[in-house]
Amino acid sequence: MIKEVTFGAGCFWCIEACFNEVNGIKTVAPGYMGGDSSTANYNAVCSGRTNHAEVALIIFDDEVISFEKLLELFWFVHDPTQLNRQGNDVGRHYRSAIFYHESSQKELAIDYIEKLTKMKVWNRPIVTEITPTSIFYPAEDYHKDYLKNNLNNPYCQSMVRPKVESFKKVFGSLIR
Repeated sequence: MIKEVTFGAGCFWCIEACFNEVNGIKTVAPGYMGGDSSTANYNAVCSGRTNHAEVALIIFDDEVISFEKLLELFWFVHDPTQLNRQGNDVGRHYRSAIFYHESSQKELAIDYIEKLTKMKVWNRPIVTEITPTSIFYPAEDYHKDYLKNNLNNPYCQSMVRPKVESFKKVFGSLIR
């Protein structure tokens, strides 16, 4: 069955690049969600005026990849203990967030956080927001397939590409 979830895990270029080639994922769309403004664009979101997060809307076939596996991938691609930042990317728009599309996703995400906390995977508490989905604002076209279209961009070279390479090493069996 085709389902949706929306993840915020810092820069949406990283989320998109990691999840794009995973078996069972039909679409990864960068965009904005979770803010107060009735519109969103890159400049407004980065200014902090909208309260929106950079996110990736993920459409997946749960008969091929489970939501639980997507959660595992989600927590691998970022540090969920950093409040309103990922590394050098600072601001509420880079927050760790799961925008769930059905109540079972909320329950599974809460259970997963409890499991990770008991396992003491990180030395600090997980600050990932778990909140219902809201209006998704697609990112501007130039953000789509950003890594693929901007391989020589310094940010892609230093941040996105290494994250994707690490992701593929760990989850290679899930890559198509």
